[in-house]
Amino acid sequence: MRQINARRSVASVSKTHVWSSFGRRRPVLPATFDGHLAALRKSPHPVKCGSCVVRAVSSSSSAEGAVQVELPKNFDPMDSEQRLYDWWEAHGYFRPNEEAVGEPFTISMPPPNVTGKLHMGHAMFVTLQDIMVRYQRMRGRPTFWVPGTDHAGIATQMVVERMLSEQGTSRQEMGREAFEEKVWEWKNQYGGYITQQLRRLGASCDWSKERFTLDDGLCDAVAEAFVNLHEKGLVYKGSYLVNWAPGLQTAVSDLEVEYSEENGTLYYFKYPVDGSDETVPIATTRPETILGDTALAVHPEDARFAHLIGKRAVVPLSGGRTIPIIADTYVDMEFGTGALKITPGHDINDYELGKRHDLEIINIMNNDGTLNAAAGKYENMDRFEVRKAFWKDLKAEGLAEKEEPHVQRVPRSQRGGEIVEPLVREQWFVKMEGLAKPALKAVETGETKIIPERFEKIYRMWLEDIKDWCVSRQLWWGHRIPVWYVFESEESAEASQGISDRYIVARNESDAKAKAVQEYGDGVVLRQEVDVLDTWFSSALWPFSTLGWPDEASHDLMKYYPTSVMETGHDILFFWVARMMMMGIEFTGKAPFHTIYLHGLVRDEKGRKMSKSLGNVVDPVETIEKYGADALRYTLATGTSPGQDLNLSLDRVNGSRNFTNKIWNVAKFVLFALEQANIGVGSQEWNDLSHASFETEQCLQGMDLPERWIISRMHETVIQSTKAHEKLDLGEAGRILYEFIWSDFADWYVETAKSRLYGDDPAAANTARQVLVYILQNILKMTHPYMPFISEEIWSAIPQNEGALIASSWPSTQGYIDSEALDSFSAFQSTIRSVRNARAEYEVEPGKKIEASIVTSSPELCTYFTQEKKSLALLAKLDSDKLTIAEGVVTKESHTDSKQIELVVKEGLEIILPLAGLFDPAKEVDRLQKQADKISKELEGLEKRLSNKSFVDKAPEHVVADVQASAKELSDQLAVINEKIENFRNLS
Repeated sequence: MRQINARRSVASVSKTHVWSSFGRRRPVLPATFDGHLAALRKSPHPVKCGSCVVRAVSSSSSAEGAVQVELPKNFDPMDSEQRLYDWWEAHGYFRPNEEAVGEPFTISMPPPNVTGKLHMGHAMFVTLQDIMVRYQRMRGRPTFWVPGTDHAGIATQMVVERMLSEQGTSRQEMGREAFEEKVWEWKNQYGGYITQQLRRLGASCDWSKERFTLDDGLCDAVAEAFVNLHEKGLVYKGSYLVNWAPGLQTAVSDLEVEYSEENGTLYYFKYPVDGSDETVPIATTRPETILGDTALAVHPEDARFAHLIGKRAVVPLSGGRTIPIIADTYVDMEFGTGALKITPGHDINDYELGKRHDLEIINIMNNDGTLNAAAGKYENMDRFEVRKAFWKDLKAEGLAEKEEPHVQRVPRSQRGGEIVEPLVREQWFVKMEGLAKPALKAVETGETKIIPERFEKIYRMWLEDIKDWCVSRQLWWGHRIPVWYVFESEESAEASQGISDRYIVARNESDAKAKAVQEYGDGVVLRQEVDVLDTWFSSALWPFSTLGWPDEASHDLMKYYPTSVMETGHDILFFWVARMMMMGIEFTGKAPFHTIYLHGLVRDEKGRKMSKSLGNVVDPVETIEKYGADALRYTLATGTSPGQDLNLSLDRVNGSRNFTNKIWNVAKFVLFALEQANIGVGSQEWNDLSHASFETEQCLQGMDLPERWIISRMHETVIQSTKAHEKLDLGEAGRILYEFIWSDFADWYVETAKSRLYGDDPAAANTARQVLVYILQNILKMTHPYMPFISEEIWSAIPQNEGALIASSWPSTQGYIDSEALDSFSAFQSTIRSVRNARAEYEVEPGKKIEASIVTSSPELCTYFTQEKKSLALLAKLDSDKLTIAEGVVTKESHTDSKQIELVVKEGLEIILPLAGLFDPAKEVDRLQKQADKISKELEGLEKRLSNKSFVDKAPEHVVADVQASAKELSDQLAVINEKIENFRNLS
């Protein structure tokens, strides 16, 4: 019968997605406004549609039954996010569109631990992957984002064992089957929390295809992979020195051991030479391992010990056991005493040296970190207690010499934090060298590329020096190794504790029985291996096992494999990514993904790793509740580049929230413009705006400069953003978008459009409304991958004909770009900036409109500026009645008038501002005189120092030079101010 943990499927989590204590449930956004239209025809009162308010339009100019839409003053994430997410999911927008054309885009979500709580690392990968997925979905590709969770063998077992301890029991008391039932019970109750939290970030993955590394399909895949590797001779059982976690009582991989610099002690003692009064000085940080020593080693060229090579030494406190003194170049003559104790059973370096010299391996430790019978009187004592006791006994024997403080690298388990003990244990291994070569070749040939490219070197170095993989773990929660030991009877099975030299590797118990009978005859008794597989073993199969492998006829496997991108943190390039590459190629013949995209770690604003001990952890859920998911997503996506760590500041998140507010306010402005024109939902004008398009050159003909400019800039932005997305430069794509929305659209075109909307030209106002809607539509499309919630909320309120934004099409990259309009409007902007700078320099009152003359040698610019006279006056705060625009050339002679300011915008374009209109000359003279007096006083002090011969001769040269430079700077400033004072007095 299959082990109990392989009989389960994904936990039955309620289909009603609730933010639990993290938010509030909201009504679902309707698919259309139809229901509200029907209600409005019966009632004049406002009707709520999501966060939008729709109300009846009582105007003869609007179609019968038309309604207008108003957005609230501010976007409220807590009011909108869950409602929108539920609506997307309920309408199936997260599932791949099987009718879509083009190459499928597939991402396998790195499965978070089922024990996990959302942290910024999760927030980073969800944000980046969701941006990729939403972008590709809008590009029209069949898009499949596969979600799931990892059973997290060690972490989950630790959680449940702690719970049992609090209840006064343990897994050993319960027995394996009851314990596994308890873990499943815990998983079904709490295991869905992490996926609910991922939803808070807007993860648009196909939850109908959610997987769990212990569901039936993945259990079958794991068994198939193990059997397949065994049949190829790549799986073997052997004794090897492993990293042993005594608290967890399991082996952990090299990659799961973290080394920390810690203060310790270096113990110096004497090793007696057998048959002599001579001793060998030894230094060790772990005296408790002395009883496991099987040799002393010295360097063959060390003259101090050359005469001892080949002799034997007596192990202290061992009752007279002797060990050889050997020579090996591994010994560092300069470290410690120059001689080493060799303990092959408890040190990795000693283990390798022991194999070279065929030394005996003595294990002195039990699985729980106590010493065993080989330690004599120290049996059953904890390893750290023995350290103290053994050193005390060495002192009593006169063999202890001294103790010195010593900083050492201490190996600790990544999971439990306990100090790992190197122990020789019989384990299951996978041979890796042959698997690594194709994975190396895939990157070398470009079949798979790594972003950023610098990580290719690290990837290559690790695979070229790869060691066999210890895949067995002494746990109860996980994929039980599909090995059955064969016995002649129940009695022999019990006597051997379920372990035998004869075993069967099979996909399941029934297959194992059939194989055993065929090989060993009827009546044999089988006992399954008690160990489970390393959690990373099942994770290594994730990209293809989640798509249906080993069923090669699976629809998802055939259509969506190989996957497109593996996006994950650079810190698990070895843990996971390289192993997926090896297993994917081994079992499918293809690299599992075309691109490996590695993001950096999220650190605090000072660059420190987030940790509870430092108190600097930024909680994503709390951040979302304060600033909104969109603001957090945008910050994470644009705050760094691939492979670079991000120093996260909440000030930056607040800045991103300001950006969302800017987009919201721009949308409100556009809707207000429609309301002012009495254009409501259902009217002909609304429908016309829904279909507005300006992609071709012909569409732009006859338009005024600002409209041609903003449309061209938008088309240019689409191209730039698309190129960045295609290169997976997501930060750059987001920054391009920011610049266009905030600067070009909001600061320039929206302000320019006001002169049309509130002017007396209906045709210009209508064109402005069309352009505003067209630009806003495309802004929301480009914004959606980064800020899905606010963009969808706005989208539901504006004229558009594509249904839900999440399912709309990406803006066309074929839009016409009018380069002449870009250049001309750039001159228009520079002109306004020049006037604004002059106003600031002369401290012109903010509301004061001033006189100006603009002279240009370009007939085209003269025409454009004349056409945009109202916009110029509005944006630069000029007096339109005193604004002149002329074609011509300004000569040097015209610059002699001291009563005016000449601003050179560029060659052939200048602005003349009469000083009299800028300010009150008398007040300005008074202000400048005070400034001049202050500078004169400072300058006088510096000049007095410089006239002091003692100071000039004795002070350091750089000090004198600094004073001279400061004096010159003040002198120049004073000259400029005095010149201004003289000019302004002439104006009085």
